[in-house]
Amino acid sequence: MERLRSSPLHANISAALDKHLEAIRVAQSCRKDEIVNASNHQRQGAPRGQDSRDVLALAMAVKEMGVTTRKARTELWCALQMTLPK
Repeated sequence: MERLRSSPLHANISAALDKHLEAIRVAQSCRKDEIVNASNHQRQGAPRGQDSRDVLALAMAVKEMGVTTRKARTELWCALQMTLPK
């Protein structure tokens, strides 16, 4: 879009995309932690119950990812509108 406009986009657009990427990475990390902890509990013969801390951390990460997804979509829509010819 920057190439089409021949000028840089607003800094908020880049910031929203960076926050969205960070939220994705946090959610991936929480999911990996949950998988590792679940497999460790299974090896030790512990009951199948999930560790609530892992599940809550993942739920919060997914919630934050949803928020940042909506913001990134809005920012990208604004960038598209600024890019389109009038």
